[in-house]
Amino acid sequence: MANDWGEDATRRAKAELISTTEPSAARVTDYLYGGHNNFEADRKAARTLAAAAPVIANVAPAVLAFQQRVVRFLVAEAGIRQFLDIGTGLPLVGNTHEVAQSLVPECRVVYVDSDPMVLSHARALMKSAPGGAVGYVDADIRDSAAIVAGARATVDLSQPVAVLLLFTLAFVPDGAEAAAVVSSLMAAVPSGSYAAIYHMASDVDPALEEAGRQWNKLMPAQLITLRSRTEVAALVAGLDPVPPGLAPITEWRPAPEDPHFDHAIPVHGIVARKP
Repeated sequence: MANDWGEDATRRAKAELISTTEPSAARVTDYLYGGHNNFEADRKAARTLAAAAPVIANVAPAVLAFQQRVVRFLVAEAGIRQFLDIGTGLPLVGNTHEVAQSLVPECRVVYVDSDPMVLSHARALMKSAPGGAVGYVDADIRDSAAIVAGARATVDLSQPVAVLLLFTLAFVPDGAEAAAVVSSLMAAVPSGSYAAIYHMASDVDPALEEAGRQWNKLMPAQLITLRSRTEVAALVAGLDPVPPGLAPITEWRPAPEDPHFDHAIPVHGIVARKP
């Protein structure tokens, strides 16, 4: 299912899959970001995770700041005008197309997600600036063929594209499979394209590992895997890292307006160019 997201029958079918009594990754994340598209089951799960790892309260503002810096870099410095944002989640202020099109209105963005709640809010993601375009593809991160096929309706894959994999690779437990996801997506875009990744870290804050175990108990259908710095680096093998390379997200080209923290944020981040 790709470009039929707007069909009423498709939206109704997906809406029937939404459970208000079981937490969902998209809605738990929405709550942690300060959003309102969540239910009590999601809020309870988020509180459980934050109790296991208090740093989680600071992860959301830190990753949002990282994402916005990355998009600004890609548009203003790297000259990218097309984005494939995989695992976009629920609409929030400062989404990829809002940041990119605030700099260059002609930017084109494709959002990809498979969560039925995200699909139900897809129209809120589709408000493009004049001259630009925003599309939505309903596909799982592991289905690169469906992602690429759906993206063609909005972006020109003969021209450079930034592939954003922000948190999403944590849902692919096997390291080799996660690397294959990155490799297959980057194989579909030309030289001069970029991959941008942030990934929850297994080697920074032990409390986050306990939170990861709690997540997997609460959401067994959406298991996550934390990864070390070395494991994240392996995901972008063959690509050329943009300085400063793989780094804690708060140390990747920080901006004066970013939130400041008095402790490390356990999230690795990298932007890398396809040679």
